[in-house]
Amino acid sequence: MTPFNLSAIDFQWLPLLPLIAISLAAMVVLLVGVRVEDDETDGLGWLTIAALAIAFVLTFAMSGQNTTAFSGSIAIDDFAVFFQLAILFAAAVVVLMSLNYANETRLPGAEYYSLILFAALGMMLMASAGDLIIIFLGLETMSISIYVLAGLKRSDPRSNEAAIKYFLLGAFSTGFLLYGIALIYGATGTIKLEPIRVALSHGVGLSSPMLMLGVAMLLIGFGFKIAAVPFHMWTPDVYEGAPTPITAFMATGVKLAAFAGFMRVFSLHLIAVSADWSSVLWVVAALTMTIGNVVAVVQTNIKRMLAYSAIAHAGYLLVAMTAAIPAAGAAMMYYLVGYVFANLGAFGVVTALERRGEANDLISDYRGLAAREPGLAAAMAIFLLSFTGVPPLVGFIGKFYVFTAALQAGLVWLVVIAVLNAVIAAYYYIYVIVAMYMQEGGVPVSKMSLRPGLVATITIALIGTVLIGIYPQPYMTAATTAFNSALGLGPIHAASLLP
Repeated sequence: MTPFNLSAIDFQWLPLLPLIAISLAAMVVLLVGVRVEDDETDGLGWLTIAALAIAFVLTFAMSGQNTTAFSGSIAIDDFAVFFQLAILFAAAVVVLMSLNYANETRLPGAEYYSLILFAALGMMLMASAGDLIIIFLGLETMSISIYVLAGLKRSDPRSNEAAIKYFLLGAFSTGFLLYGIALIYGATGTIKLEPIRVALSHGVGLSSPMLMLGVAMLLIGFGFKIAAVPFHMWTPDVYEGAPTPITAFMATGVKLAAFAGFMRVFSLHLIAVSADWSSVLWVVAALTMTIGNVVAVVQTNIKRMLAYSAIAHAGYLLVAMTAAIPAAGAAMMYYLVGYVFANLGAFGVVTALERRGEANDLISDYRGLAAREPGLAAAMAIFLLSFTGVPPLVGFIGKFYVFTAALQAGLVWLVVIAVLNAVIAAYYYIYVIVAMYMQEGGVPVSKMSLRPGLVATITIALIGTVLIGIYPQPYMTAATTAFNSALGLGPIHAASLLP
């Protein structure tokens, strides 16, 4: 009998273990959940969190590598690990937020939690993609799951509208992405990112109109996913209509995955033509910040206000991307981590104000919240102040890094526009704080002691928002090391970027 030979195992499968774990867990949750009542889905939620935790450990074990698998289709580097860990964390916190919510709203638990896992799978694929087709597969796996999750409240017309709008516009943007992939293949002769970078560095296709048109098509495809102007119109309607934890997932997980793919393609592998696409991004960043903040000022629904806020924050991130220098890439990654914590917390508070059958998502519903739930109001105030950019919270440090990198690249006027937009944003964030602390009325809040998952969500987000702002160096160093690993450089200490 021939003994079992470990050397016969194809070790290129090892980097896929986190993805395999998520896939298997999604199928197990779906099968187990068939026999679970819609108002007793806590067990499925905890099973999902356990699967995400296992995938988190497996992903962390990949740290420090800088190689590829499957002939370069999957990238194994700290850049991928950084984004995958952030995505898994965001997904786990969203599930934690959903434990009571899913029961109260009688969402179908099997479909709900399995789709979150499948969406996380697509997001992780986008972060580790080594070629354009893997980015497309990850994008579609994520998008189809989110389309369904957005419309999972089948009896709510707003949820149905959100799903239809997101699906139709998402399908339209996918066409642009695929067309862009085809044109870039035609110009460079490959769909793999590293060979594309090498070809462009040697001048192959640089003068080709086909390449420029392909880059433009990719910008449209990614622009839709990050909610950049003028591809942002779906955002407020989808944020308002989707179940609130799923809105939080869109604001964090989808944003992480979209920027991971966007950065890997443009900031890392299309850097040879950055002079062409950065000029377009300059205009897009300025419009995205300005329109997002100006329209947010007049919103009366807090989910729509946070949607336009998300558009504005995409604009701030595009400021760094326009800079097209390594320091800007690391600044974007730090900013995204801080943005995830603050967003999860803010949507956690929005979820806390919902009651069975009542959305309670008007800003006027937050009046007097400090008198009824002082802890909840204080947490929301901190999250909003972080969005505003008040020191020493993570939002301030994130903006500092982004604006500093942009100034290093000579984007003075774009930074001036960004700073002016931050002043505009302060108005609508502080308006909510004024409503909570200085006005009377509002709606009662269900006892938080009966919703431990939601309390844990808000607490975790609060700790992260404060801690990463006070002690930014470890996180900025990790972001710098991760971005440099994707560039093929050694770790560079980020102390020179710290205030």
